Amino acid sequence: MRVFACALGVSLALAGAAEASPARVASLNLCTDELLLMLAAPEQIVSVTHLAQQEAETPLWKQARRYRRNDGSLLSVVGLRPDLVLTMGGGARDRVAIARRLGIRTLDLPFPRSVADIEAGIRAVATALRRPKAGRRAIERIEALKRNAPESGLDTIWLGGGGRSVAANGLGAQWMALAGLRQRPLRGDRVSLELLLAKPPRVLLRSDYRSGQYSGEQRWLAHPLAKGTRKSRTIATDGRRWTCMGPLMIDEIVRLRGEASG
Repeated sequence: MRVFACALGVSLALAGAAEASPARVASLNLCTDELLLMLAAPEQIVSVTHLAQQEAETPLWKQARRYRRNDGSLLSVVGLRPDLVLTMGGGARDRVAIARRLGIRTLDLPFPRSVADIEAGIRAVATALRRPKAGRRAIERIEALKRNAPESGLDTIWLGGGGRSVAANGLGAQWMALAGLRQRPLRGDRVSLELLLAKPPRVLLRSDYRSGQYSGEQRWLAHPLAKGTRKSRTIATDGRRWTCMGPLMIDEIVRLRGEASG
Protein backbone atom coordinates (compact mmCIF):
# COMPACT_ATOMS: atom_id res chain seq x y z
CA MET A 1 0.00 0.00 0.00
CA ARG A 2 2.82 2.42 0.82
CA VAL A 3 4.47 1.82 -2.57
CA PHE A 4 1.11 2.28 -4.28
CA ALA A 5 0.54 5.55 -2.43
CA CYS A 6 4.00 6.72 -3.46
CA ALA A 7 3.34 5.87 -7.10
CA LEU A 8 -0.07 7.54 -6.94
CA GLY A 9 1.52 10.70 -5.51
CA VAL A 10 4.01 10.76 -8.37
CA SER A 11 1.31 10.28 -10.98
CA LEU A 12 -0.72 13.13 -9.49
CA ALA A 13 2.33 15.38 -9.45
CA LEU A 14 2.79 14.63 -13.13
CA ALA A 15 -0.74 15.57 -14.10
CA GLY A 16 -0.40 17.95 -17.02
CA ALA A 17 3.38 17.55 -17.08
CA ALA A 18 3.50 15.21 -20.05
CA GLU A 19 1.58 17.42 -22.49
CA ALA A 20 4.73 18.56 -24.29
CA SER A 21 8.38 17.69 -24.10
CA PRO A 22 9.96 20.22 -21.70
CA ALA A 23 12.70 22.27 -23.32
CA ARG A 24 14.05 24.03 -20.23
CA VAL A 25 14.34 21.96 -17.05
CA ALA A 26 15.82 22.97 -13.70
CA SER A 27 16.47 20.87 -10.60
CA LEU A 28 16.41 22.21 -7.04
CA ASN A 29 17.71 19.15 -5.18
CA LEU A 30 20.93 17.12 -5.45
CA CYS A 31 19.01 13.86 -5.89
CA THR A 32 16.86 15.25 -8.71
CA ASP A 33 20.04 16.81 -10.15
CA GLU A 34 21.44 13.31 -10.56
CA LEU A 35 18.24 11.99 -12.12
CA LEU A 36 18.10 14.94 -14.51
CA LEU A 37 21.74 14.59 -15.55
CA MET A 38 21.32 10.85 -16.15
CA LEU A 39 17.98 10.91 -17.98
CA ALA A 40 17.60 14.21 -19.83
CA ALA A 41 18.92 15.22 -23.20
CA PRO A 42 21.73 17.74 -22.56
CA GLU A 43 19.85 20.53 -24.34
CA GLN A 44 16.89 20.15 -21.96
CA ILE A 45 18.88 21.10 -18.85
CA VAL A 46 19.14 24.74 -17.83
CA SER A 47 20.15 24.55 -14.17
CA VAL A 48 21.23 22.22 -11.36
CA THR A 49 22.09 22.95 -7.75
CA HIS A 50 25.52 24.12 -6.62
CA LEU A 51 25.93 20.78 -4.80
CA ALA A 52 25.86 18.89 -8.10
CA GLN A 53 28.88 20.89 -9.23
CA GLN A 54 31.03 19.89 -6.27
CA GLU A 55 33.39 16.94 -6.72
CA ALA A 56 32.94 15.98 -3.06
CA GLU A 57 29.18 15.51 -3.49
CA THR A 58 28.54 13.57 -6.70
CA PRO A 59 30.44 11.67 -9.41
CA LEU A 60 28.49 13.73 -11.96
CA TRP A 61 30.11 17.04 -10.98
CA LYS A 62 31.96 17.57 -14.27
CA GLN A 63 28.78 17.03 -16.27
CA ALA A 64 26.87 19.33 -13.91
CA ARG A 65 29.32 22.21 -14.43
CA ARG A 66 28.11 22.60 -18.01
CA TYR A 67 24.95 24.24 -16.68
CA ARG A 68 23.91 27.24 -14.60
CA ARG A 69 23.89 26.54 -10.90
CA ASN A 70 21.18 27.47 -8.42
CA ASP A 71 20.88 27.59 -4.63
CA GLY A 72 17.93 25.21 -4.40
CA SER A 73 15.29 27.94 -4.38
CA LEU A 74 12.66 28.61 -7.00
CA LEU A 75 13.70 32.26 -7.06
CA SER A 76 17.19 31.32 -8.22
CA VAL A 77 15.88 29.69 -11.43
CA VAL A 78 12.85 31.82 -12.35
CA GLY A 79 15.01 34.11 -14.49
CA LEU A 80 16.05 31.12 -16.60
CA ARG A 81 12.40 30.61 -17.64
CA PRO A 82 12.19 26.85 -16.96
CA ASP A 83 9.10 25.02 -18.15
CA LEU A 84 9.69 22.18 -15.69
CA VAL A 85 11.23 22.22 -12.20
CA LEU A 86 12.28 19.03 -10.40
CA THR A 87 12.62 18.76 -6.63
CA MET A 88 12.27 16.20 -3.86
CA GLY A 89 10.75 15.92 -0.43
CA GLY A 90 7.99 18.54 -0.64
CA GLY A 91 7.96 21.02 2.20
CA ALA A 92 7.22 24.39 0.68
CA ARG A 93 3.70 24.27 -0.75
CA ASP A 94 3.95 27.98 -1.52
CA ARG A 95 6.80 27.16 -3.93
CA VAL A 96 4.50 24.95 -6.00
CA ALA A 97 1.74 27.56 -5.90
CA ILE A 98 4.11 30.29 -7.06
CA ALA A 99 5.49 28.07 -9.82
CA ARG A 100 1.95 27.33 -10.99
CA ARG A 101 1.10 31.04 -11.13
CA LEU A 102 4.24 31.60 -13.20
CA GLY A 103 3.25 28.82 -15.58
CA ILE A 104 6.08 26.53 -14.47
CA ARG A 105 5.28 22.83 -14.13
CA THR A 106 6.78 21.06 -11.11
CA LEU A 107 7.58 17.46 -10.26
CA ASP A 108 8.14 16.92 -6.53
CA LEU A 109 9.32 13.37 -5.85
CA PRO A 110 8.90 11.77 -2.42
CA PHE A 111 12.02 10.65 -0.60
CA PRO A 112 12.64 7.04 -1.65
CA ARG A 113 12.51 4.29 0.98
CA SER A 114 13.03 1.28 -1.23
CA VAL A 115 14.62 0.24 -4.51
CA ALA A 116 11.06 0.09 -5.89
CA ASP A 117 10.70 3.78 -5.00
CA ILE A 118 13.92 4.52 -6.91
CA GLU A 119 12.44 2.82 -9.96
CA ALA A 120 9.22 4.82 -9.56
CA GLY A 121 11.24 8.05 -9.38
CA ILE A 122 13.21 7.15 -12.51
CA ARG A 123 9.99 6.36 -14.33
CA ALA A 124 8.37 9.62 -13.19
CA VAL A 125 11.28 11.84 -14.26
CA ALA A 126 11.69 10.02 -17.57
CA THR A 127 7.97 10.48 -18.24
CA ALA A 128 8.10 14.16 -17.37
CA LEU A 129 11.09 14.64 -19.67
CA ARG A 130 9.45 12.58 -22.43
CA ARG A 131 12.52 10.33 -22.33
CA PRO A 132 10.96 6.89 -21.70
CA LYS A 133 13.81 4.93 -23.28
CA ALA A 134 16.38 6.47 -20.94
CA GLY A 135 14.18 5.55 -17.99
CA ARG A 136 13.66 2.00 -19.20
CA ARG A 137 17.40 1.45 -19.62
CA ALA A 138 18.08 2.39 -16.01
CA ILE A 139 15.18 0.33 -14.67
CA GLU A 140 16.17 -2.71 -16.75
CA ARG A 141 19.64 -2.60 -15.19
CA ILE A 142 18.13 -2.56 -11.68
CA GLU A 143 15.80 -5.44 -12.56
CA ALA A 144 18.78 -7.42 -13.88
CA LEU A 145 20.55 -6.91 -10.53
CA LYS A 146 17.44 -8.19 -8.75
CA ARG A 147 17.18 -11.28 -10.93
CA ASN A 148 20.82 -12.20 -10.34
CA ALA A 149 21.01 -11.23 -6.66
CA PRO A 150 22.86 -13.70 -4.42
CA GLU A 151 20.52 -15.86 -2.33
CA SER A 152 22.38 -15.14 0.91
CA GLY A 153 24.53 -12.24 1.99
CA LEU A 154 27.74 -11.80 3.93
CA ASP A 155 27.45 -10.24 7.40
CA THR A 156 28.32 -6.61 6.69
CA ILE A 157 28.46 -3.27 8.45
CA TRP A 158 28.27 -0.15 6.30
CA LEU A 159 30.49 2.41 8.01
CA GLY A 160 30.47 6.16 7.60
CA GLY A 161 32.03 9.04 9.49
CA GLY A 162 31.54 9.06 13.26
CA GLY A 163 30.21 5.49 13.25
CA ARG A 164 27.14 6.19 11.15
CA SER A 165 25.62 3.18 9.44
CA VAL A 166 22.40 2.31 7.60
CA ALA A 167 19.18 0.66 8.73
CA ALA A 168 19.07 -3.11 8.26
CA ASN A 169 15.72 -2.87 6.44
CA GLY A 170 16.29 0.47 4.71
CA LEU A 171 17.12 1.52 1.17
CA GLY A 172 20.88 1.24 1.67
CA ALA A 173 20.56 -2.31 2.96
CA GLN A 174 18.36 -3.23 0.00
CA TRP A 175 21.05 -2.07 -2.40
CA MET A 176 23.67 -3.95 -0.38
CA ALA A 177 21.65 -7.16 -0.66
CA LEU A 178 21.89 -6.90 -4.44
CA ALA A 179 25.69 -7.05 -4.02
CA GLY A 180 25.56 -10.10 -1.74
CA LEU A 181 26.04 -8.09 1.45
CA ARG A 182 23.69 -8.30 4.46
CA GLN A 183 23.63 -5.19 6.64
CA ARG A 184 23.82 -6.14 10.32
CA PRO A 185 21.04 -4.63 12.52
CA LEU A 186 22.53 -1.97 14.79
CA ARG A 187 21.02 0.00 17.63
CA GLY A 188 20.36 3.52 16.40
CA ASP A 189 21.98 2.59 13.08
CA ARG A 190 25.37 3.38 14.56
CA VAL A 191 28.44 1.31 15.34
CA SER A 192 31.01 1.71 18.09
CA LEU A 193 34.72 0.98 17.94
CA GLU A 194 34.17 -1.54 20.73
CA LEU A 195 31.67 -3.46 18.61
CA LEU A 196 34.08 -3.56 15.69
CA LEU A 197 36.65 -5.09 18.03
CA ALA A 198 34.40 -7.54 19.89
CA LYS A 199 32.08 -8.59 17.03
CA PRO A 200 33.72 -7.64 13.75
CA PRO A 201 31.60 -8.17 10.63
CA ARG A 202 32.62 -10.45 7.81
CA VAL A 203 32.77 -7.36 5.58
CA LEU A 204 33.35 -3.77 6.65
CA LEU A 205 31.89 -1.61 3.89
CA ARG A 206 33.66 1.69 4.48
CA SER A 207 32.35 4.90 2.91
CA ASP A 208 34.99 7.28 1.57
CA TYR A 209 32.62 10.29 1.63
CA ARG A 210 34.64 13.46 2.31
CA SER A 211 37.66 11.36 3.25
CA GLY A 212 40.01 14.29 2.67
CA GLN A 213 38.09 16.60 5.00
CA TYR A 214 39.38 17.45 8.46
CA SER A 215 36.48 16.88 10.86
CA GLY A 216 35.49 14.98 13.97
CA GLU A 217 33.75 12.33 11.88
CA GLN A 218 36.84 11.78 9.75
CA ARG A 219 39.08 11.63 12.84
CA TRP A 220 36.83 8.84 14.13
CA LEU A 221 37.32 6.96 10.87
CA ALA A 222 41.08 7.34 11.21
CA HIS A 223 41.10 5.03 14.24
CA PRO A 224 42.76 1.68 13.41
CA LEU A 225 39.64 -0.28 14.43
CA ALA A 226 37.52 1.74 12.00
CA LYS A 227 39.78 0.54 9.21
CA GLY A 228 38.98 -3.09 9.91
CA THR A 229 40.53 -6.00 11.78
CA ARG A 230 42.12 -9.25 10.69
CA LYS A 231 38.68 -10.88 11.07
CA SER A 232 37.01 -8.44 8.66
CA ARG A 233 37.46 -7.75 5.01
CA THR A 234 37.40 -4.01 4.38
CA ILE A 235 35.88 -2.82 1.11
CA ALA A 236 35.82 0.87 0.23
CA THR A 237 32.72 2.34 -1.37
CA ASP A 238 32.11 5.67 -3.07
CA GLY A 239 30.17 7.50 -0.36
CA ARG A 240 28.87 10.12 -2.78
CA ARG A 241 26.62 7.53 -4.38
CA TRP A 242 25.02 6.73 -1.01
CA THR A 243 23.77 10.27 -0.40
CA CYS A 244 20.76 9.84 -2.68
CA MET A 245 21.03 6.05 -3.21
CA GLY A 246 19.52 6.53 -6.65
CA PRO A 247 20.50 5.09 -10.05
CA LEU A 248 24.15 6.03 -9.46
CA MET A 249 24.16 2.99 -7.17
CA ILE A 250 23.79 0.60 -10.10
CA ASP A 251 27.44 0.67 -11.18
CA GLU A 252 28.59 0.66 -7.56
CA ILE A 253 26.58 -2.46 -6.77
CA VAL A 254 28.04 -4.19 -9.84
CA ARG A 255 31.53 -3.31 -8.56
CA LEU A 256 30.78 -4.35 -4.99
CA ARG A 257 29.31 -7.64 -6.15
CA GLY A 258 32.64 -8.44 -7.81
CA GLU A 259 34.58 -7.35 -4.71
CA ALA A 260 32.43 -9.40 -2.36
CA SER A 261 32.70 -12.56 -4.41
CA GLY A 262 36.41 -12.18 -5.14
